[in-house]
Amino acid sequence: MQLPPPLQARLDALAPDQRQAATAPPGPVLCVAPAGSGKTTTVVARIAWRIAVGADPTTICAVTFNKLAADELRGRLDIALAPLGLPAGSVRVRTFHALGREILRDAGVDVERLVDRAAVLADLAGGPLPAAAMRHLDDAFTRLGLDPERGPGPEDVATHAAWAAYRAELARRGALDFDDLVARAGPALHADAALLARWRERTRVLFVDEAQDLDRTQLDLALLLTGEARDIFLVGDDDQTIYAWRLADVRRVLGLADALPGLRRVDLVTNHRCPPEVVRRAARLVAHGVERFDKRILPSPRAEGILVLAPDPGDPVARARLLLTRWLGARPGGHAILARTNAELAPYAAVALERGIPWSSGEELLTLDDPALDAALDGWAASLTAGGAPSGFTAAGSDTDPGPALADRGRGGPPIDARGVVRGWAAGCRVPDTVAARLRELRARRATLAAMEPQLILATVHGTKGLEFDHVAVVGLDAGTFPSRRSIEESADPARALEEERRLAYVAWTRARRSLTLVYDPSAPSRFMEEAFDPDELVPSRMADATRRPPVRPR
Repeated sequence: MQLPPPLQARLDALAPDQRQAATAPPGPVLCVAPAGSGKTTTVVARIAWRIAVGADPTTICAVTFNKLAADELRGRLDIALAPLGLPAGSVRVRTFHALGREILRDAGVDVERLVDRAAVLADLAGGPLPAAAMRHLDDAFTRLGLDPERGPGPEDVATHAAWAAYRAELARRGALDFDDLVARAGPALHADAALLARWRERTRVLFVDEAQDLDRTQLDLALLLTGEARDIFLVGDDDQTIYAWRLADVRRVLGLADALPGLRRVDLVTNHRCPPEVVRRAARLVAHGVERFDKRILPSPRAEGILVLAPDPGDPVARARLLLTRWLGARPGGHAILARTNAELAPYAAVALERGIPWSSGEELLTLDDPALDAALDGWAASLTAGGAPSGFTAAGSDTDPGPALADRGRGGPPIDARGVVRGWAAGCRVPDTVAARLRELRARRATLAAMEPQLILATVHGTKGLEFDHVAVVGLDAGTFPSRRSIEESADPARALEEERRLAYVAWTRARRSLTLVYDPSAPSRFMEEAFDPDELVPSRMADATRRPPVRPR
């Protein structure tokens, strides 16, 4: 059939693999979309194509994993559909939680009483819970509410008692929490045939983004809505399944064909984002995985950029100083340092503070504002007033070294060692006021930098999925650090935990648009470095020519 010229032009601009996916016949389709392959471009083109060939836009629904993705897709769809004469908002774009909320409201459920889990637990406990306790209960409650089989066992009596008290409190308030929006939507549809019929009509053509990240409840809701018609287009990448702690399971996307008879798989094969050598090494790395689709991942013939190996046996602060001296600002564009946890990022924040480099991070990486520091200083002052001299406060070192001012603010990280931090700053100082003045000065400097435009992004890999940066440095690619020895040893299934760690490294490497720098200890490199590179390439003397390519030309 003759397509509207604007849509024909959009399809003509697609790569061959993207066009094949965008125009696949209606029905159950899984679009496997590796990093940088243009999945959103493909989804937008497919929705426009489905409308052009007869689908009613009021019966199309696109479901995304988070609000940021929903806003991006909605904006791009509005632009794409305007030449077809459709006003903004013609296609329903929702997160799973927003969709669940609409379904529950239609079912007559009061969804306005949505509570914050941490606030309810604080009320029950008579005050805010410690961060570690809150993280534990938050994860446990999500598992118990969405996938009880993966929740804490019956032997964890305290957690189950807390869960029972929490649910009783929600019932007393007549309230829902965030997880309830999805968990209760499916049962509501099952219980009301008319409600189910209405929502199947509104989602007659269903698009599901980030299919690899779906938990069981989300996938069940999507399959219930699509019904026997099975006109569903799922897009995702098994190699980017990195949220097991959010109940994602790579086996769920690998087994979609069993849940959707007649499922057609179409693959996007070209990474249009990353430098060619980055694509080749990232593909070589992830190919060591077992639980994955067999697929091709190719670089774009038009891509440019470099991959640099940076062997560095130094301590964390020395590494940070060297990287920020040689790397930051060496090429135009945005710069991001990615790490497995916030613990590996903290030295870079400390050195940025030392050098006056404005940075941005998802969490506070330094201990500067922790009240425990002031308490430790007060304790030191009190001991001196009493005539004591607390051991360790004359430790050798420079009182300008920011290294001791580090703490792991990541998930499950240890509490701040306030006395250790103060001890590090107190080297050569005999008066607490001197250290207190230094703390005030550093706090003021941090406030000044925070008000400036950041020159540097510091982020964990989990926090950057779906993002991209001109220049990326992945740090801590050392044995025992990345992959995380702790995550593997504490897992009930170490082999599968290692698989996820490898996928996490793949996600990190493929955030780079122009350059990727990999920082590792040459005497103990991560096994992922050994999987992606030959042994002689990891030798420091070969660093400069092993994987270097001509610098990307400024655009």
